[in-house]
Amino acid sequence: MRQGRRAKALRCAVLFGVGPVTVTAAVAGCAAAVAVGGATSGRSPGASAEPARVIGEFLDAANQRDYMTMARLFGTEDGSIGDRGGTLGCAFRKLGSWIGLGERCLDEHEVEQRLDLLAAVLKHESYRVRTEEVVAGRRRSAAGVRVALDLGARGVVEVPFVVVLATDGQWLVEQVELGKLVGR
Repeated sequence: MRQGRRAKALRCAVLFGVGPVTVTAAVAGCAAAVAVGGATSGRSPGASAEPARVIGEFLDAANQRDYMTMARLFGTEDGSIGDRGGTLGCAFRKLGSWIGLGERCLDEHEVEQRLDLLAAVLKHESYRVRTEEVVAGRRRSAAGVRVALDLGARGVVEVPFVVVLATDGQWLVEQVELGKLVGR
């Protein structure tokens, strides 16, 4: 997809952008991407330990192919991709998609397929959080986190993540740039 389409904040989908490959997860009414965690070295002033913790849980879940945990930790400020609002919430989003007010909800199988692909790309032996900084200009708190993933024989690759504070107070992985992991 073209870079400009990401700005459209596609709901309930995972996108692969052009250039540095970026995964963006979206939930009805929101656009999300992925983040990382681990040791909290290099945190900037005002940064919280929560983004690093959430990234650690997300990466551990990815290695274990625990899609339920991944879905709970992946989302936007509007909520996780795993919380689709139940049958009624999805029905309203589907109706809204018919008149251009949003996108339909992904069903459980579509979410699992996308997370399986993401887990395969994020497979690692270990990780270490290198830096964490506040992302300026956001409506809600967000942190940019750089994580060094040890890929074994493929070496260590630094991967940027964005973690956002959702309206329910939970930190969620919103964005991960996968370019270096997939050879771009």
